[in-house]
Amino acid sequence: MSTEAHAASTSATRIYYVIFVILIVCTYLTWQVAYFDLGRLNTVVALAIAAVKATLVVWFFMHARSSPRLILLIAFSGLLWLAILLALTAGDYLTR
Repeated sequence: MSTEAHAASTSATRIYYVIFVILIVCTYLTWQVAYFDLGRLNTVVALAIAAVKATLVVWFFMHARSSPRLILLIAFSGLLWLAILLALTAGDYLTR
């Protein structure tokens, strides 16, 4: 194994460990937020932390950052569809 390949492998492994630690910290934050009374913001904060965690998993562990543009387009299309469904659900819920 050349030194360049070894350096790239070490760098990739380090990134995985850093992302893993960030995910653990975010999980701890989610757990701590559950104990604070933020009113209606409890759900919003928990969902925001979950969105950050999901983004990190998709971006780094599922290798979306190095995927072709078509894969990224499909991923963002799924997120757009989720946003549409959540907006329609919220609209229905708020008008009842």
